[in-house]
Amino acid sequence: MTDSTGSRASDKRRRLTAAAARVLHEQGVERTTIADIAKAADVPPGNVYYYFKTKDDLVQAALHEHTANLTRLTNRLDDLPDPLDRLKGLIDAWVGRRDVAARYGCPTGTLATELDKRPEGGLDLEAAKVMRVLLAWVEHQFRELGLPDPQGLAITLVAGYQGMSVLANALRDPDIMTREGTRLTQWLDTLPIPEP
Repeated sequence: MTDSTGSRASDKRRRLTAAAARVLHEQGVERTTIADIAKAADVPPGNVYYYFKTKDDLVQAALHEHTANLTRLTNRLDDLPDPLDRLKGLIDAWVGRRDVAARYGCPTGTLATELDKRPEGGLDLEAAKVMRVLLAWVEHQFRELGLPDPQGLAITLVAGYQGMSVLANALRDPDIMTREGTRLTQWLDTLPIPEP
């Protein structure tokens, strides 16, 4: 018979991490308490400290969760044979979360903005790492397409996403995500992709 204690502990940690990512996105760092995260994870508040000593540790775990979610998405998109289709799939994924974006903004973007305003530093740099993962993946797709300035193109695409997320959130209008997602896809179709 195997010891299920380690399995239960691992499950609690996973639930706390997922709950931290979701609750921090929905409420923001300053308005979220450890008790809020514990409740969302269905874990007694006192047990949280066994896994995470401080709220900042939970914020860091949430950032790792965002990176893991992004990696899962890009791994699925990497199954597509064409880099242009991968980029369009990324846009489709963004648009698919338009209701969440209209209500709370981009999970990483809103967290990065909030963390940058805190007097104690460090976590803002962790949020930047998540953005760099996305930028690097997008840049790689443009590089595979053989386009000049793949880094600049990656910044343009990701900035377009961040902008449409901010506007959709500020105006509480998910249709902004749909319209701007279409615009980004049309922009991709205008790029002068070299023939193979």
